Amino acid sequence: MPETRTGVEPWEYSLSIPNDPRSVTISRRTLRLILTMHGLITLVDTAELLATELVGNAVRHTEGPAALRIAWAPHTLRIGAWDANPEPPQPHGELTALTDQEDGRGLALVQACADLWGWQPLSRNGHRGKYVWCELGSAA
Repeated sequence: MPETRTGVEPWEYSLSIPNDPRSVTISRRTLRLILTMHGLITLVDTAELLATELVGNAVRHTEGPAALRIAWAPHTLRIGAWDANPEPPQPHGELTALTDQEDGRGLALVQACADLWGWQPLSRNGHRGKYVWCELGSAA
């Protein structure tokens, strides 16, 4: 098992991903590995759900490249997805009101599971776009 130094020093990882549905699985598995190696296993399940929703939206609703960013500052994990669409994300309502729908629940899940979430316009590698992020706190 890796040495756990949770909360000692900040770190950050970025993963550039193509616009391909398989990117969601690759991003989720990469996130799990990073969190496990940093001793943040208690955050893995919720973080995977959040990353899946953010990256899934980036791949599904845009035609250009995307990126996953994972950052740790003591006691806070930030997960974000950049995509090449500069339009703001559109939450479709509260999660409880969306239980019968097959799609449109992504940001409602993020709102329900994350401690904080938001978005900002952000250009990357010459592409205009946006960065949608969420945070999870940890008592580690």
